[in-house]
Amino acid sequence: MFKHSAAAAWLLAAGALLASCSKEAAVTTAPAVAPLATTPNAVVANGVMMQGFYWNTPVSTTAGTWWQNLGSKAQELSDAGITAIWLPPAYKGGSAQDVGYGVYDRYDLGEFNQKGTVATRYGTVSQLQAAITALHGKGIQVYEDMVMNHLTWADAQETVNGNTVYTKFNFPGRGTTYSAYKWSSANFTGTQQAPNNGWYQWKSWDFQPYANGDAYDNLLGSEIQYNGNASNATETINWGNWITTKLSLDGYRLDATKHIYTPFVNQWLDAVKGTSGRFAVSEAWFRNLTDMNNYAAATGGRTSLFDVPLHYTFQDMSNGNGGWDMRGLQFAGFTEANGPLSVSFVDNHDTDQQGGALYSPVTNLKMLAYAYILTREKGYPCVFYRDYYEYGLGAQIKKLIGIRKANAYGAATEYTGVNDADVYAYSRAGDSSHPGLLVLLNDGGTARTKTITTPFKSATLTDKTGNNTNTVTTDANGTGTFPVGARNYAVWVPGSGSTTPPSTTKTAVTFNINYSNTVSGQDLYIVGNTAELGAWNTANAIKMSGAAWPNWTVTINLTSGTAVQYKHIRKDAAGNVLWEADPNNSFTPTGTSMTRTDTWH
Repeated sequence: MFKHSAAAAWLLAAGALLASCSKEAAVTTAPAVAPLATTPNAVVANGVMMQGFYWNTPVSTTAGTWWQNLGSKAQELSDAGITAIWLPPAYKGGSAQDVGYGVYDRYDLGEFNQKGTVATRYGTVSQLQAAITALHGKGIQVYEDMVMNHLTWADAQETVNGNTVYTKFNFPGRGTTYSAYKWSSANFTGTQQAPNNGWYQWKSWDFQPYANGDAYDNLLGSEIQYNGNASNATETINWGNWITTKLSLDGYRLDATKHIYTPFVNQWLDAVKGTSGRFAVSEAWFRNLTDMNNYAAATGGRTSLFDVPLHYTFQDMSNGNGGWDMRGLQFAGFTEANGPLSVSFVDNHDTDQQGGALYSPVTNLKMLAYAYILTREKGYPCVFYRDYYEYGLGAQIKKLIGIRKANAYGAATEYTGVNDADVYAYSRAGDSSHPGLLVLLNDGGTARTKTITTPFKSATLTDKTGNNTNTVTTDANGTGTFPVGARNYAVWVPGSGSTTPPSTTKTAVTFNINYSNTVSGQDLYIVGNTAELGAWNTANAIKMSGAAWPNWTVTINLTSGTAVQYKHIRKDAAGNVLWEADPNNSFTPTGTSMTRTDTWH
């Protein structure tokens, strides 16, 4: 699909099909633009990402192009607590209207006159860099959408086994600027053919279907060969490093990775993301949690994954519209199964696009879903631009992000004995500097109360969302009766009335473990749920000493009286991580010192 064709009907069909994916001319010399300064710490503790676009963003806004629109919002996004933004594919597609997934030239960021336009749908390269400068200036990281599966809208025809195919990419408007690499049928395994978009294949696909056929190679356009084609792999890695420098990227969103040869995904991440500290999240669109876990294992912790199963849980809640059993939110999705690698979301450009293959919007009770992901201990939440700015949810989401940053810390509790078909409750115990929270979600048609024993003893709590104006005072055991409105949510937080503020004293905890499954360059680390243990961010994990190998040890000062959950991980210099299996190790530090002797499981 998206090859050059005179068939107008086929061109119209191309846009609908895209919804499922979610150099021989004269050299063009263009002035190089100095790389922009990146912002540090691409994954921020308790940070919130925003998907900064939707499927058919307007070509023109009141601020100008889409890039100018995003740049103009840098201050308000920062004020709202957005710490990173995911940009749409920034490179040239088949026309000025292309949303970016119909990739023509990955090196043209709105700089060359190709396919009838200099600008992409979103603007020019200078406008893009200005937007990134504005976002970085307000402390917002920038993640670019990396489309590596295919190319579309070729420049010329070729004959392959007697068949005419559009597979020659010469990039006459760019020439050899940035890269002299040209693409032809030798670089692809097959392509989609006009007028009916059937596939013509002349090489084996990179891999056979798996996950009951849900993962397969041939998705769109001319399928790039990575299995057995080292030159393609090298070129795509070179491009990844080039665009990282050109835009000073803080991270990446990898498109349609279940359609890309997994060993190449790992190779690309090792060569481009490496140990830089930059963030990566992949769109591996598996509804089945087992398939998600298998893909996380196959990519070895190199990339986070969007929590697709959790999205469909939210859609089930939405479709039930009050009739769904809210206990389905307990321990839900990939977020609960592998929180350190999960990016939780409610909706995105694909689930929101009417007529698209992944159309599955959360239309009812959406704020309950946002209250869930923004208060959860696990997962890195992603807010959808259209929900925030166009569906009228911005003020409520902003308030929840504020609660997240002020209160969503400490050990989590699922109230499995309290939850029922209408009301779901969940708490965070807080830490030495954050007071914690209790969230209640009610999809029922009547207001409810729940008597819950919380971590907050003899405390006065208020609903920080403003949805309830009264207060609740707990007893010496932390028990109180908490209201939540019909089809609504509440986030109760302890205030100054608490007689048991979080402890500020420390316990020196010595962790010991015997572990011999390491080679040179590999070390053991500890990572856990508190800031002192890295807040489940492997980049902030605490390294253990292997001086007495295979015995590993480390002493860490932890807040006394605050429940801790943690895991041991094995990590190498390239950033590859092996996690201990579930369940988490857990304990509560007490006294001036403690010793923990663990066994890898």
